[in-house]
Amino acid sequence: MTAVILAGGESRRMGRDKAFLPLFGRPVIEWILGTLRPLFRRIIIVANRPQLYSGYGAEVMRDALDIRGPLTGIYTALSVSEGGYNFVFGCDMPFLNPGLISYMQRQADGFDAVVPMVRGLAEPLHTIYHKRLAHVIKDRLMRGERRIQSIFDAADVRYITEEEIDRIDPEKRSFVNLNTPEEYKEATCSDSGCRN
Repeated sequence: MTAVILAGGESRRMGRDKAFLPLFGRPVIEWILGTLRPLFRRIIIVANRPQLYSGYGAEVMRDALDIRGPLTGIYTALSVSEGGYNFVFGCDMPFLNPGLISYMQRQADGFDAVVPMVRGLAEPLHTIYHKRLAHVIKDRLMRGERRIQSIFDAADVRYITEEEIDRIDPEKRSFVNLNTPEEYKEATCSDSGCRN
């Protein structure tokens, strides 16, 4: 299984590149890679500025299609994937839980996707996708569809329930993403004050 970090967003709400936000003395991307390396032999970063990631020991590539959005990043990774399954998530998710990732990996066999459900909603950017979905995604993109959830209608999906998640990550820190300055401040604050 390959890990895929989507880092192609424009960070409009944050105002700066989210992957390099300082978090407890290290950039977010270093926290992410530290979690992934024991779990995955291959790590791909899909980025619109690949030169920024050249020193991190991961494969870096640009989007394969000139269509903006995370669905294009997912397609790019699946189209070059050597194995079947790919764990895909955003570069602004620093609190990934290795136990939850491992649990999802164990559920993947025979399914097209393994998708966590949080508060009744799918989390498509913390999901395992099989390479065979690449043609489904390309078809959607060519028809102008950019919603990731649209591909689940054409896939055999193993949904991870909130009850399953709670056994491993009851605070659901896995799904915290740093989209805005407010979310970033909350992530770096504790009872003893804020630090980054």
